[in-house]
Amino acid sequence: MTPEDLGFDSRRLPRIAELTHRYVDEGKWPCAVVAVHRRGEEVYRDVYGMADMERATPVADDTVFRLFSMSKPITSIGLLQLVERGIVKLEDPVSDYIPAFADTEVYVSGDADSFDTRPVDRPMQVVDLLRHTSGLTYGFLESGPVDTIYTANGVGVFGRETRTLEEVCDVLAELPLVYSPGDHWQYSISTDVCGRVIEVASGQQLSAYLDEHLTGPLGMTETAFWVREHQHDRLSANYAATPDEKLFLIDDPETSPGKAPPTFEGGGGGMVGTIDDYLRFCQALLNGGELDGERVIGRKTLQVATRNHLPDGKTVADMWLAQTFAEAQMTGMGFGLGFSVLVDTPTNRIIASDGEFAWGGAASTGFWVDPEEEVICVVMTQQVPSSQYPLRRELRNVVYGCLT
Repeated sequence: MTPEDLGFDSRRLPRIAELTHRYVDEGKWPCAVVAVHRRGEEVYRDVYGMADMERATPVADDTVFRLFSMSKPITSIGLLQLVERGIVKLEDPVSDYIPAFADTEVYVSGDADSFDTRPVDRPMQVVDLLRHTSGLTYGFLESGPVDTIYTANGVGVFGRETRTLEEVCDVLAELPLVYSPGDHWQYSISTDVCGRVIEVASGQQLSAYLDEHLTGPLGMTETAFWVREHQHDRLSANYAATPDEKLFLIDDPETSPGKAPPTFEGGGGGMVGTIDDYLRFCQALLNGGELDGERVIGRKTLQVATRNHLPDGKTVADMWLAQTFAEAQMTGMGFGLGFSVLVDTPTNRIIASDGEFAWGGAASTGFWVDPEEEVICVVMTQQVPSSQYPLRRELRNVVYGCLT
């Protein structure tokens, strides 16, 4: 099947490589692996650069990448499976599953050593975790005093967590919220808490639950919370960008702690995987929850999950409390149950489709699913922070410019 059969101009498709190769050739990214699918068929793929620049190891189709926040949609679908089974309800208080959250209050003043709080206006609900209106935050955001309190308690920061998911959630529940649940949107550790809700509601460890009910049925054999032994020689290096746009190594694949099973299974950012595994996940979502005869989520459940769930139809830009960092441009963007949802393309100033749902990871990985055009795109690299360069937005413009 040719690109033209799938509604793409094959003469324009090389523009995708021109864009991604430029980022690699200019030393901004170590590598770029990008794939575009339409109607279940691959339209385009390009693999370029080094998975490990120090050892001159070329990137490949089966290179294993740190997914970071691209773990969030996987965990969110796992929790929605329990919703459609009647085990969890979106309106349930989180304290029904993690009792320590029954006493959580909102920050008023103070510092990491001593702070004042007030009662919440309403309890935190499961839906708040999925749409990031929980009042939780991330320590690494460094956007205010509550982030500082998180950092002082070793919560929501980059690094290998030595506590279990249960222990982290119990510590988290003792810390103040940034705001009362439902009042604002704040990118946060909420999806890790979703993972703990899954554990309590299902009676299984998060990795075991996802393997049995989601990644296993979808044949995502390369996706997990750690790099298994058979993947060790395929793990990419991870790099950070300096202000002068030079890359430096921050996670060596030879010595990476990600090669050992973690104590903390972070559903918000702890998974690794390959581009082909993530394409399988995206294709199942585009198909309405099914792939190769395996249904992992109901069509209607997914249809509801990928609508804007922010109160009163507001966008993230309307509700974003600390406008410091997130994995998408938030003007014209709503948020569903685990995904950003594009609601106003002119306001977002992008060539795309209303109804597109997406997310990305801290190492500049990203994906989107466009139900209107039946298009999927996944891009993989390993460069933090993802806010350094706008390639993921530029990639949409280039890909849609190739549609006929």
